[in-house]
Amino acid sequence: MAQNSATLALTCELLSRQSITPEDDGCQDLMIDRLEAIGFTVQRLRFGEVDNFWAVRGDSGPILCFAGHTDVVPTGPAEQWKFPPFEPTLDDDGMLYARGAADMKGSLAAMVVACERFVAEHPNHSGRIAFLITSDEEGPAINGTVRVMQWLQEQNEKITWCIVGEPSSTSQVGDVIKNGRRGSLGATLTVKGIQGHVAYPHLAANPIHLAAPALAELSTELWDEGNEFFPATSFQISNINGGTGATNVIPGELTVVFNFRFSTELTDQQLQTRTEAILNKHQLDYHIDWNLSGQAFLTAEGDLVDATVKAIRDANGLETELSTAGGTSDGRFIAPTGSQVVELGPVNATIHKVNECVKAADLDTLTTMYQGVMTNLLAN
Repeated sequence: MAQNSATLALTCELLSRQSITPEDDGCQDLMIDRLEAIGFTVQRLRFGEVDNFWAVRGDSGPILCFAGHTDVVPTGPAEQWKFPPFEPTLDDDGMLYARGAADMKGSLAAMVVACERFVAEHPNHSGRIAFLITSDEEGPAINGTVRVMQWLQEQNEKITWCIVGEPSSTSQVGDVIKNGRRGSLGATLTVKGIQGHVAYPHLAANPIHLAAPALAELSTELWDEGNEFFPATSFQISNINGGTGATNVIPGELTVVFNFRFSTELTDQQLQTRTEAILNKHQLDYHIDWNLSGQAFLTAEGDLVDATVKAIRDANGLETELSTAGGTSDGRFIAPTGSQVVELGPVNATIHKVNECVKAADLDTLTTMYQGVMTNLLAN
């Protein structure tokens, strides 16, 4: 590569490590060595089977944190890949193939190289630069970022601005940044009935029949109308299971798995209360287990959004779009502490797919963008 070939080289080093979640396979060692060489103090934080680290450069002032993960999802059938998934390969069209190329080892490499260049130009920068890196983003997300954030709170440390390196872009690097995400609230609903013979329904109580009106009402309920940053809250049933396998048996129990993706117009507690009110209205005998994966968060405006928008414009002339679409990210664990959070990374078209790839030149541009954000916020 041309100007920013250091980013491609580090990306390939990271991609050659088989860090299938929760394994790190030495990726963090590569990053730590580079960061310590430019004056970062590193705390390795292992929780359970998960490797994490927190690195800081600077003694005081606001913290600009780069957050990301070294773990990747499984490759799927290796024989369906154009190239071996852990042997990073650059094709004739300038596309870099490997598992994790877009999600998100390319971003990690760009962050490190951007810091190296920024520190070389501004060795006495204002504020502090930090890295929060985990190997538990693609997995249960129990012993990764959420635990590091708890540790930071115990140290009375607070992140001011955070850039998460998730692949946010749609068709061109920097065309979209995520300045928020919808909340995710899941539930497993168990509805009790009375098992019996289908020929004697008066001696049984079919939980499928009993639950159907309530499920229909839940699926048509207008939970909110969204707002200028978020679409309306959605309710989706992902799994229904009832029956014994026999065709002549009324089941005694029904299990329904569903999920809310919710906006900042509602809280998880409001959703739980309204859901249970509907179930109670239909007089169901039920039990429900709730699982909050993350609260909705939004950085509508502020120093970080302004600095990121300017950095993108300066790097490739794009007027970026602010978006809250997509799934959850580790930003959901960082934003509730009061941090401004944005996600900026490469094009996300191939993430988690066979033949995951990223345009190598985009990694160079991303490096310039990250360096630009640091310059806009921390340059003296």
